[in-house]
Amino acid sequence: MSQNLPHKGEGHRRRLREKFLNSGLSGFHDYEVVELLLTLATPIKDCKDAAKEALRKFKTLAGVLEAPVNQLCEIKGIGPKNVFGIKLVPAVADRYLEKKVVSSDTLNNAGALFDYLYHSMAGKGRELFKVLFLDAKNRVLGTEVLFEGTLTAGAVYPREVVKKALDYRAASVIFAHNHPSGDPEPSSADDAITRRLVFACMSMGITVHEHLVIGDRRYYSFADAGRIGRMCREYEQELVKYTGEND
Repeated sequence: MSQNLPHKGEGHRRRLREKFLNSGLSGFHDYEVVELLLTLATPIKDCKDAAKEALRKFKTLAGVLEAPVNQLCEIKGIGPKNVFGIKLVPAVADRYLEKKVVSSDTLNNAGALFDYLYHSMAGKGRELFKVLFLDAKNRVLGTEVLFEGTLTAGAVYPREVVKKALDYRAASVIFAHNHPSGDPEPSSADDAITRRLVFACMSMGITVHEHLVIGDRRYYSFADAGRIGRMCREYEQELVKYTGEND
């Protein structure tokens, strides 16, 4: 008979799901979001304590979602099976936002572009350098993280960026990287990297539309600041100077 009895927390779990279906995540505490994710692969066990402990250990909801699986599994009540929901939802969100960008004219949908880049890059503990490869109609052909770690002028290879662009047969590119500090203000190294990339791409007839630095709910646009345009003019001046000397 005991097999037919409701498990501890069943009513609470049902109320959480109904609350979400009625009004989304509005009014949810962060631990309740984690709890809801854990229930996706936890059929008969209360998940509230495990969710609260995950928030205590990783500080924020983003910290829980981005935590390594092995560290999540150190928490009592979280294991290799029910960690599934915690890892599934961010992955689905990344795919959804990426598809929104891919299916649109990227340069005329800045909101979707920032949403995608912010979700996939902000808050990471390491720097990521991502490239969006575009066709002649500014539709995204593909996106790739090409470099990881501390980004310096010596760590980002223009040759590899150009090679990837040619592989995609891209007419243009958008660069983006994140600042783990949360401050999107570009460094002198960011400026040097961008200049080298603009020169390398222009030499192969590939347009650089933008380089975005992603911070904490903010970003810095090299294009809006006029720096991409200035670098393009510098390249043209160098080209004229070089070809003029060899006439």
